[in-house]
Amino acid sequence: MIRRSKILFVCTHNRCRSVLGEVIANAKYGDVFEAYSAGSAPAGQVHPLTLKYLKARDLPIEGLQSQSWDEFEDEGLDLVITVCDSAANETCPLWMGATPRLHWGMPDPSRVDGTEQDVERAFNEVMDALEVKLSELSASMR
Repeated sequence: MIRRSKILFVCTHNRCRSVLGEVIANAKYGDVFEAYSAGSAPAGQVHPLTLKYLKARDLPIEGLQSQSWDEFEDEGLDLVITVCDSAANETCPLWMGATPRLHWGMPDPSRVDGTEQDVERAFNEVMDALEVKLSELSASMR
């Protein structure tokens, strides 16, 4: 069996985009990735709309949590992917120093101010963009 690459999605509050990345990576590309998500200043809970739109795509939501990146110090990560611009500019912990990093800047769909359709469109656009990037990344790692 080929070892899956351990990837950590990072967003400052770990309640939306990073969680979307974690779930999509594990659900759609679990043969290539073992994905996690975390933040530098976790909110303590996953945003309810994140759960709603994951569930709408029949993606698993059980056990999801907003957690600190410090919890992954001993995980032996292969890649860190930041998905918000503020997280990309933060000083990463020393343990993360040698870990390769990618930045996939995505707008925060949980902050969209508009109709329910606008919010749904924003979530779908971010999930679609993450899926495309993960597809490309997984293809390059096979």
